[in-house]
Amino acid sequence: MVDRIKYDAPVLVIGLGRFGAATAGKLDRLGREVLVVDSSEALVQKWSERVTHAVQADAKSIDALRQIGAQDFSIAVCAVGSSVEASVLIVANLVDLKVPQIWAKAISQSHGKILERIGANHVIYPEAEAGERVAHLVSGRMLDFIEFDDDFALVKMYPPKAIRGLNLTESGVRTKHNITVVGVKSPGKPFTYATAETVVSSHDLIIVSGTEGDIEKFAALGS
Repeated sequence: MVDRIKYDAPVLVIGLGRFGAATAGKLDRLGREVLVVDSSEALVQKWSERVTHAVQADAKSIDALRQIGAQDFSIAVCAVGSSVEASVLIVANLVDLKVPQIWAKAISQSHGKILERIGANHVIYPEAEAGERVAHLVSGRMLDFIEFDDDFALVKMYPPKAIRGLNLTESGVRTKHNITVVGVKSPGKPFTYATAETVVSSHDLIIVSGTEGDIEKFAALGS
């Protein structure tokens, strides 16, 4: 079912807190049709001019969701996190309405497990993920850090001294450090894909991929 969902399908976003508002706003800027739902009249009025549709409704009520046409959406985001009970009720309603793809915010691992068990396809932990990312950024030479599944990460950073002035084969980035340099940005120039012959200087920025542990060791090689 998920495979058949159109890439530009309209999205239902429930909850206009920071996470929900950021999600709805970005989807709108990407040109997606968005229906945002919140129980707060003030928030709905605020967002009514920013997204395609904004509706005041209590998403804990399946009848209220039916009235706004939630069952016609193929993608829904439950961004309600402050109340675990409300979050669980809303996701259960979306499951009962047979929405094929349900994304839900969780505030704890136990909350997330409940959401998964009742049928959420994707559970997001925005606070935990942001905290882990900041920890990586403040602890080393990394400028940006994105972690994927299975401990795999993509990082923007300054090159450690050990690999500067040599091409990527000579410096042994992959053989010695288990790291792949994906791209390089020299001052005033766009990012370019790295090759075996790419030489990295102290003024460059690099994008590297690898496991979280290997990248941490690589970043700790120092300047």
